[in-house]
Amino acid sequence: MTTKRKLIGRLVPCRCFRGEEEQVPKEIFSFERTLEELYLDANQIEELPKQLFNCQALKKLSMPDNDLSNLPPALASLVNLKELDISKNGIQEFPDNIKCCKGLSVVEASVNPITKLPDGFTQLLNLTQLFLNDAFLEYLPANFGRLSKLRILELRENHLKTMPKSIHRLTQLERLDLGSNEFTELPEALEQIHNLKELWLDNNSLQSIPGSIGKLRQLRYLDLAKNRIETLDMEISGCEALEDLLLSSNMLQHLPDSIGMLKKLTTLKVDDNQLTSLPNTIGSLSFLEELDCSCNELESLPPTIGYLHSLRTFAADENFLTELPREIGNCKNVTVMSLRSNKLEFLPDEIGQMTKLRVLNLSDNRLKNLPFTFTKLKDLAALWLSDNQSKALIPLQTEAHPETKQKVLTNYMFPQQPRHDEDYQSDSDSFNPTLWEEQRQQRMTVAFDFEDKKEEEDNSGKVEINLKRYPTPYPEDLKNMVKSVQSLVGKSVHTGHGHQHQLSTGTATSDKKGIVLNMYGYIETNRDTKRLTLTHLHT
Repeated sequence: MTTKRKLIGRLVPCRCFRGEEEQVPKEIFSFERTLEELYLDANQIEELPKQLFNCQALKKLSMPDNDLSNLPPALASLVNLKELDISKNGIQEFPDNIKCCKGLSVVEASVNPITKLPDGFTQLLNLTQLFLNDAFLEYLPANFGRLSKLRILELRENHLKTMPKSIHRLTQLERLDLGSNEFTELPEALEQIHNLKELWLDNNSLQSIPGSIGKLRQLRYLDLAKNRIETLDMEISGCEALEDLLLSSNMLQHLPDSIGMLKKLTTLKVDDNQLTSLPNTIGSLSFLEELDCSCNELESLPPTIGYLHSLRTFAADENFLTELPREIGNCKNVTVMSLRSNKLEFLPDEIGQMTKLRVLNLSDNRLKNLPFTFTKLKDLAALWLSDNQSKALIPLQTEAHPETKQKVLTNYMFPQQPRHDEDYQSDSDSFNPTLWEEQRQQRMTVAFDFEDKKEEEDNSGKVEINLKRYPTPYPEDLKNMVKSVQSLVGKSVHTGHGHQHQLSTGTATSDKKGIVLNMYGYIETNRDTKRLTLTHLHT
């Protein structure tokens, strides 16, 4: 065939060892004119060879999880580079001349001790995705807003306290992750990024959320969990596209009534706060599927909760609820409901209308009984009722001992039947390793030894294998079995007619030619190779 097509080259096992003069195989550089993608993941590489930067056609360079401590200035020669992954290394800074890689659109540099970005970094005007999570950044360049094509910016787990005012120029930004930093207030100019759809600000030190956040009308996901927020401005209602609102682990004492205007909300988490009530407007969240208000100070739930017809998961654990509104029975799509650790004394009959309930946790309450309508909950698969009784299950009575005439406490459980010592066997004596090993040697094992049975099969037409059933030992016995089993590790499982089945690490072979599984990576060696993968080459 003369039709042009991409061919998969011959695969050659390749290993790179620490300490060798060349940590990157020389075979790579024979493709320097055509190579477009190179993957060097997890190879303990400490330094990049100079020849690598002659690969002018390189578009994607992936080398995470290595031992690189710096990026050489020669990186600037890769003028066609579009994607660069240097995550999980020891790199402390970018070379300023990285600005010459004008085609870069994706940079993944998370988990590196990078303390700052050079000014040249802000000249990567084609950058659309930047990942700098888990670094040591304390600030961003003042002109960071020049990266106006950014759509994804992740800066989680740094030491950022502020954002440059120029971020208002990031008009195409859709995802911004500032979680686990040191912000005490919402970054300025953030409300001007009108296309923002996802915003993470969890695990900071925010004390309030200003009404300006309501200008983010395209916002769909907002995570404000694990802060110190005491109030939520009523202008939050301006986030009309919001679907997920996470406010867990804050200091909220109330929710604004305007929260009911978030008509598209599907998830609302306000657990671990100081709420004493939920607003009646919560019933307007007709698309709400998950509501978690656990660990608050709620004494009651609003009757309007019955309007949450889309609700599937409802949790109100660890509150002070003494009763549930009858209207909760209208939440007929709820499958999981947890009301653990409250003060419930009874449940409304209407709970029997929640026929899709599968999991119901009512433990640690004051329930004396359940409504008869529980019999309608045909799909109920798990029901927790522990710690509800107000008195002991087995009452004790005062009686006189028949012999001593002393007062004693007893009940219908006493006296128990005496135990016959000859029928008793302690856990420590229930397993005999020597006997167990003898039985193991004697019993038949299920094995593929049809060669042994071949003659018999030819004569009778079938193979009979006798199986013996042995009782499963108690967990206590398993501890004793370990000592016996350890002596068998590494030995042959079954030996017959001169052949042995053995276990080996990393390599599996087959009698059929061409089927070889090796624990090392491979490189492609055809002359027109455009993509090389040398991942996890070290043992």
